[in-house]
Formats: sequence, C-alpha cells, structure tokens
Amino acid sequence: MSGEFMSEFPFTLPKGYVDGQGTVHREGVMRLATAADEILPLRDPRVVQNPGYLTVILLSRVITKLGDITRMDNKIVEKLYSSDLAFLQNMYATINSVEPIVNNCVCPECGHAFDEPVNFTTAE
Repeated sequence: MSGEFMSEFPFTLPKGYVDGQGTVHREGVMRLATAADEILPLRDPRVVQNPGYLTVILLSRVITKLGDITRMDNKIVEKLYSSDLAFLQNMYATINSVEPIVNNCVCPECGHAFDEPVNFTTAE
C-alpha cells in the first residue's frame, strides 16, 4: 500500500460470536476510534460503576461489521468468548496506537542516514 490511509481493518475472530439462531460470525471489520469513541463512554453510568465495561462500549462503537451483523451493540460484545474479546482488545490497541514521530536525519560528517525520535517533553 503506497501511503494509502486505512481507517477500517478486517479481522477474523479465533472462535466467533454465536447468535440466537446458532450462526457463528467470525469475519468482521473494525474502524479507527475517534475522540468521541473514547470520551463519550466515560460518562456512561455502567463505566462509572465498573471501569472494565469501557472495553465493551468501545468495541461496540468501533466494530462496524461482524459476519452478517452490521449494527453492533453492547449485548453482542458481552456474549463474545474471552479469547475473542482479548483478540479485539489487542487489535484495537494496535490499530489506534500512535506511531512515534521521528526526524529523518543525515550525519553531516559521514553521510549516514538515521531516524531520531522527537521528544516533546524536553526543551532544547
């Protein structure tokens, strides 16, 4: 992929969500989280009472498709097997992580090219 910005990522659950009819849904799509996805659930009384519930709400907001299901809700995420929940938590963290910002540098003496991480916490 040549510089194309991806905002949606396909996945396959290790076990899959089993709906009321016994259909197993394993293939899905997760989108990048927005600021609202991370901020608004913090006001939810279920999260205030139990911070662990934040994961359920976050995932229900960012999973856009799971098998034939195109409208995720908290109840579906609550019924996922723990291995699938762990898989989705890891995927969420991976696709929403901040890549370190670096300066592309070249040594003026030897011409060696290298990347220098930008440190925003120290003044130079």
